[in-house]
Amino acid sequence: MNTSLYHKFACRLAALLMLPTLLFVASCKEDIDEGNLYTFKGETVESYLANRPDSFSNFNYILKRAGMDKILSAYGTYTCFAPTNDAVTAYVDSLYDDTSAKIEHNGMTERSLEGLSDSLCNDIAKFHLASSEVMAINMQNGMTIRTMLGRDVNTSIDSVSGNTLVNAYSLITKMDNEVENGVVHVIDNVIRRSNLLVTGEMSSHPDLFTIWKAAIDLTGLEDSLSDIERNVTVPSNAATYKFYCPEKAILGYTIFAETDEVLRENGINNLQDLISYANSIYEHCADAGSGWYDYYRDKGVRVSTGDDYQSPYNCLNMFLRYHVVKCRVPYSKLVTSYNEVNSVPLYDYFETMLPMTMIKTLRSAKAGAGKIFLNRYEANNTMTDQVASLGSTSMHQVVNGHAGIEVQKDNIQALNGYIHPINGMLTYEEWVPKGVLNERIRMDFCALIPEMMSASLRCPTYAEVKALNNGVSGSDGNLNGDYVRIPTDFSPEHLMLYNGENTRLLYLPASTNWFNYEGDEFNGKGTYDVAFRLPPVPSDGVYEIRLGLSTNSNRGMYQFYLGEGTNNRTKMEALDIPVDERIAISSNQDGTPDVTTGWCLYTLLEDLGVESDKSMRNLGWMRGPLYFTTKAGTTPMRALTNNVRRIVTRHNLKQGDNWLRIKSVLEGDQWQPYLDYIEIVPAYVYNNSRYLEDMY
Repeated sequence: MNTSLYHKFACRLAALLMLPTLLFVASCKEDIDEGNLYTFKGETVESYLANRPDSFSNFNYILKRAGMDKILSAYGTYTCFAPTNDAVTAYVDSLYDDTSAKIEHNGMTERSLEGLSDSLCNDIAKFHLASSEVMAINMQNGMTIRTMLGRDVNTSIDSVSGNTLVNAYSLITKMDNEVENGVVHVIDNVIRRSNLLVTGEMSSHPDLFTIWKAAIDLTGLEDSLSDIERNVTVPSNAATYKFYCPEKAILGYTIFAETDEVLRENGINNLQDLISYANSIYEHCADAGSGWYDYYRDKGVRVSTGDDYQSPYNCLNMFLRYHVVKCRVPYSKLVTSYNEVNSVPLYDYFETMLPMTMIKTLRSAKAGAGKIFLNRYEANNTMTDQVASLGSTSMHQVVNGHAGIEVQKDNIQALNGYIHPINGMLTYEEWVPKGVLNERIRMDFCALIPEMMSASLRCPTYAEVKALNNGVSGSDGNLNGDYVRIPTDFSPEHLMLYNGENTRLLYLPASTNWFNYEGDEFNGKGTYDVAFRLPPVPSDGVYEIRLGLSTNSNRGMYQFYLGEGTNNRTKMEALDIPVDERIAISSNQDGTPDVTTGWCLYTLLEDLGVESDKSMRNLGWMRGPLYFTTKAGTTPMRALTNNVRRIVTRHNLKQGDNWLRIKSVLEGDQWQPYLDYIEIVPAYVYNNSRYLEDMY
């Protein structure tokens, strides 16, 4: 018998029976959460359901068929969305009567609970369960929850009742029924889940997307939107370190789609109208001298307005591709809110299927409280005319009516992604690269790997990662906890681990105490040599590349390189001398600058650090931003010595593939490489003749 499996089994048995033998309990301490070692005095999730047969006997029958009743009787921390008997009966009838099912009656043998197949019971049960506790307060602003089925559910607020909905359909009628091993939320309908791919799901909404679906069919894009997952290579030494390591890379797509109604409002009543519109937008985008789409222009691409609709250079094809992001992004994750200071906009950037282009997402009170917009164009963004401020209202006016395209909160979910209806025409016109994206672009390193978002591994909680790892925490030298170990082939289009398994790249979820943008970070161990594909710059030009750093004595020293990212590392250009991230930055009480970085506490200075910022930049350093604090604190990173930015290079970059390589130059396995966020900043922002780059 496998000893590690036996060990886990023994530990769980001890937790259930609370065997009095202290020596045995102690031997299990490594593998189980001590918070779950107790004798159940009240109800468990399972007994809560079993004790109320008039309400939950149908759902409990499904749980038992799936073998989940035993798990929900044991120690652990679970969330259960429990549909009532009436809800289950109605759902069973709908499955049996589904005339669109690929298998007659969805594989049911009769119209009854007993007629459900084992696989249906398994899917229904696990889609209503999560391996962490989610309370009502967590769901009130909209939340994405990873279920035991490995698929997400999304919460929203019902506009009529004010109650919480799950997947926009199942109303939570009784919330926060706390039990010994989690919480039960009662729902009035079985949670809907689609087994259609994104294009199939679009077809199931003919009231919304008839023209869009016709355009997908004409361009043949359906074949490019069919991926669900792919196998990855679990490191052979994964069991040594015991971190959670994904066995599959989850793939998918997010489509921002104009509804038929929105298209009609813009004079587009049929597919031919959409073709004409796309031609008018993109026909000259890559013209020599006047085109704004530098990637195609630099490659000498001739954009087509003909009937070669399946060509990536055809205008209709380009129009559709700019609406598609190659990862699964629910509405709640279009922007990330974690440790930002009050009154700042939330934003993110997503690369689209139109090569080397990005969409900006934004949520701000100025744009519309609680709403998310695409490509809102405010003049002089990330610059300021006021010290320690985002700038005056007058300098940040909306340009030419480009106030942003609102994303509706429908969260139309498919098997491999999402469709978000939008209320305006989304196009990649000149004002997008030259205006919207001509700003300081700050991105969390996790956002550079779309497979992390698709797998719900972007800013998860410790509890969620631990649940994925069967309650086990890992250890690698001086790194311990609930990390995610990234397989070497997890994201080949965005990440390279040059030394294979000897480079151990680890992702640490957000914590209230870390000095990190959005709370999370990447660390590493071993012979560390990695490269990340950078987000594409919006236009050819000179940019600063900066890294957010949290320095300490464990960090190490690294050489940075820039290049095309081929497997031939010799093609990568070394950037300056190695950066020592072990430095201890001095905070002198008299305000004198630190010798290495030029850092001093900006609040001691009459100009709040404007001049000393220039001195730091000359040394290749910058203070941390005012934008965020630790989750548990109120002091902005600009005032903390252990959070700074390193200017890695100022470089002439093309809109195309640019990779940043980071290689350890120190011997030994004790170092902790650190990656938090990256900034790509055009010279227009950091060297503007009229305004300063803001401190945020």
